[in-house]
Amino acid sequence: MGGDARSVTAKVLAMLEAFTPSTPDLSLSELARRAGVSLPTAHRRAAELVAWGALERGADGRYRIGLRLWEVASLAPRGLGLRDAAMPFLEDLYEVTHENVQLAVREGLELVFVERIAGRYAVPVLTRVGGRFALHATGVGLVLLAHAPAEVQEQALTSPLHAYTPKTITEPDRLREVLAAVRRNGYAVSDGQVTLDALSVAAPIRGRGDTVVAAVSLVVRAGSAEPLTLAPLVQAAARGISRTLLPRLAGNP
Repeated sequence: MGGDARSVTAKVLAMLEAFTPSTPDLSLSELARRAGVSLPTAHRRAAELVAWGALERGADGRYRIGLRLWEVASLAPRGLGLRDAAMPFLEDLYEVTHENVQLAVREGLELVFVERIAGRYAVPVLTRVGGRFALHATGVGLVLLAHAPAEVQEQALTSPLHAYTPKTITEPDRLREVLAAVRRNGYAVSDGQVTLDALSVAAPIRGRGDTVVAAVSLVVRAGSAEPLTLAPLVQAAARGISRTLLPRLAGNP
C-alpha cells in the first residue's frame, strides 16, 4: 500500500519546517515539494494556516511565516523568562564593548539563540534569534556541551563533528580536553572555529541546583582582544543573569 501515512499534524509541521532563513517565502508548489505532500494537501493546509495566522500569503501568491507563530513562540517559558532576566545584562555588556552579544540555550545536540545584540561595526556573525547551531564550534555551544549530562556529551562526541573552518575542533579526544578546560576555567573560547575572523568568549548561566541553563557570549573580531581580557566581562554578565533568573525559576515575584 502506498500513500503518505503521516498524520495531518505531521504534514502541517513539515510545511512549516519547509521555511528556512535562505527560503523565507515559497510558492505553493515549492511548499508541497519541500514538505513532501501533494499539491491538493498543501493547498488545503496552507489555507487553514493562513486563516489562523501561521502563514501569510503575499500579493505575489507566495507564502511566508505569519506573526501568529511569533506570538506563540514568544511564550516558550525557557526563552521568555530567560530573555527578560538577561536583557539588562546583555545591554550593559554591549554598551561596554559595542560588540556582538549572544544568549543561547541547549536543545538536544544543538543550541538555540534566544537573543542577540549586534554591534553596527562588529564582526559579522552567522547567528540569528531562533537559529540553531552545532554545540562543538561556538563559544556558547562549548559552554552548554561542557555542562550537559554525560550521555549528551557522549552522543555529541561520537557524532560527526562538522568543520566550519580549518580551526574547528573535530577530534573527539581534543574536544574532551577543551570541555574539561571550560569546566575548570569557568568560560569557553572559540577562536576562528565558526568563521576565521571571529573570536567568541562565553560563560555559563546557572539555575536551580547550580545547573547550567544557558550561556552568554561576546563575539569580537579575531585578534582585536585577548580572551583573558574579555572573560571577566562575560562572566560578570553571566553571574548577574543567574542571580536575576533564580527567583523567577523558583516562582517568586
